[in-house]
Amino acid sequence: MAGLNETPRAERLHIGIYGRRNNGKSSLINAITGQNISLVSDFAGTTTDPVYKSMELHGIGPVVFIDTAGFDDEGELGQMRVERTLDAVNKTDIAIVVLSDENILTKEEKMFKGLDIEIEKEWISNLKKAKVPYLVVINKIDKISNENLQSSVEKISDELKIKPILTSAVDKKGVELIREELIRLLPEEYSMRSITGKIVKDGDTVLLVMPQDIQAPKGRLILPQVQTIRDLLDNKCLVLCSTADTMEAMISKLVSPPDLIITDSQIFGEVYNKKPKESRLTSFSVLFADFKGDIEYYRESVKAIENLTENSRVLIAEACTHAPLEEDIGRVKIPNRLRKKIGEGLTFDIVAGRDFPKDLSKYDLIIHCGGCMFNRKYVLSRIEAAKEQKIPMTNYGVVMAYLAGIIDKIDF
Repeated sequence: MAGLNETPRAERLHIGIYGRRNNGKSSLINAITGQNISLVSDFAGTTTDPVYKSMELHGIGPVVFIDTAGFDDEGELGQMRVERTLDAVNKTDIAIVVLSDENILTKEEKMFKGLDIEIEKEWISNLKKAKVPYLVVINKIDKISNENLQSSVEKISDELKIKPILTSAVDKKGVELIREELIRLLPEEYSMRSITGKIVKDGDTVLLVMPQDIQAPKGRLILPQVQTIRDLLDNKCLVLCSTADTMEAMISKLVSPPDLIITDSQIFGEVYNKKPKESRLTSFSVLFADFKGDIEYYRESVKAIENLTENSRVLIAEACTHAPLEEDIGRVKIPNRLRKKIGEGLTFDIVAGRDFPKDLSKYDLIIHCGGCMFNRKYVLSRIEAAKEQKIPMTNYGVVMAYLAGIIDKIDF
């Protein structure tokens, strides 16, 4: 887990490296970063599952490089690796598609027979579908004749409608051009999003009501709380913290009520009943619903609760992978509250981490956690899948506010 002075991996720009086996993807990452962060071998298929490496990249800041398996991998195991590589597309903010002498020279005769980019075309189509900006690189130019290289550049420019960057990871030719192009392709919202920026202003007093339960044991704050505190400080707010049982004592010490109260979703109703009428209210999960996902879709989808019956099936999706806890909000509290409202026959399926069904058709509602361990690109890809299959999808915090009867009384 990242230290408190490090940028969490989920908040870093994710740069995916894609290409065939033995195209020098890992060597290229090492050249770009100036570090030996990826395993390099002359044997094709050295990289198996995608490897995630966090670091700082000059001119951009905190990033995660995703070193993927070759998308031409073969066999049953190879196909599983290709599936993992395809899944990595949904987490990628910018992609680097790598070609090399393997595209230009045949494996058998090692002589020029025309550029082969059919697989690359297919994968670029996947990137476009996922709305991932990309650049194309021809690596290992030290192994390609000038004549063959020039012909390949012309064909790529013509067929892919993009001019490739020519590089050699060995002598680092063209590496600086890659970094410059990555900066150019930065999403407009990168490093501009704020967790609380929509609902606070300079000088606001904000009270955080922290949970004390099995998920946040003594001596610890969970990641969303830490990130929210940092974001509020960046937004020049006056930040106070209390527990649920000391909230009223804290407020009584203030000259005026806090402008905003941020609480744990599990105690929405309790905090709402205690808060001053002047103070606005939201939760950590609701804030992350907007920060990581599509808050308007979540708010619209939560109404699907009214259409649930005992024959309905609900999918609970967690970003974290952990053993079930006695007070777990996703595995215990939300199912218990919904069964109390709908009936004991209501069925729940629970998935964690990257396990998320491709076919969502059997579900009447999807309830996702705040997604603090995922980057926004990945959460949005899940929302898009739900929209395409016309399945309502909402969020823990939005559900808890709805069940508490205060969905129209909190800030989004």
